[in-house]
Amino acid sequence: MAYTVVSVFPVTVDTEEIKKGLKEKGFSEANIIVSKSKVESGMSADQYQEDKQTQSFFDYVFAHDAEMLDAYRKHSIGRSNVIVYTDDLEEAKAAKEVLNKYGALEVYRRPSEKRDTIPDGMTEHEYNGIIAKARHNIYFLGSERVYHSNQVKGMDDEMDSLGSKD
Repeated sequence: MAYTVVSVFPVTVDTEEIKKGLKEKGFSEANIIVSKSKVESGMSADQYQEDKQTQSFFDYVFAHDAEMLDAYRKHSIGRSNVIVYTDDLEEAKAAKEVLNKYGALEVYRRPSEKRDTIPDGMTEHEYNGIIAKARHNIYFLGSERVYHSNQVKGMDDEMDSLGSKD
């Protein structure tokens, strides 16, 4: 089964160094995606709206886990994401180990009673960020994500062609 490993890093981290570390462990550059986000400063995570491509990627990857979807969306704003596509669980664990070594931020759900999606022999902490989803050529993160303010400036009725857009 194919896996997608999603990680979040501060913008100050050297993503080229992370890619180099992953390649040294045998991961192909074609299976490593680095995506950096641009945001307007001074606003909280709730005041941003992601672009369609970013929204589609997160919706696809976390389709059955609303809590992780929300957590990764919020933690990714203003930060860098490194995505690694793997062919099996062992590769996914190895990728996650490399990403953690380079300082991936912990994004996790509240501990739960429901553990039916976690493979045997793994803890919930180890499994967070590893998703049993194959790479999809329609749903992917671009190298640069743009987050726009969702605060309305001027008139918010798009039907009014005379309205102000500040």
